[in-house]
Amino acid sequence: MDFFAKFVVREGMEGEAEKALREVLGPTRKEAGCVGIEAYRQVRGGKVFIIHSEWKDEAAFEYHASLPHTVRFIERVKGLVEKEFEMTRTEKIAEVASDEWRE
Repeated sequence: MDFFAKFVVREGMEGEAEKALREVLGPTRKEAGCVGIEAYRQVRGGKVFIIHSEWKDEAAFEYHASLPHTVRFIERVKGLVEKEFEMTRTEKIAEVASDEWRE
């Protein structure tokens, strides 16, 4: 199960948001149900951040959401954003081999 989170920070808060992300990624990657997690930042402007995480199942994500490092991250970032987080739970519909992607 894949999750995407998007948030836009207020002007001047980009560094704080990046720091908060870097601090939460390590503990999250150590969780048993975490298949992988990556964080991205918009190239131009840099105020938009996107987190892509993959979880063993929905229960693993729900457990993650309750852990102290996740709760701290959410509370910290809430004070930096222009508007609420956008969260999208997804399911993969197809695998694309790397050589297919280039065609």
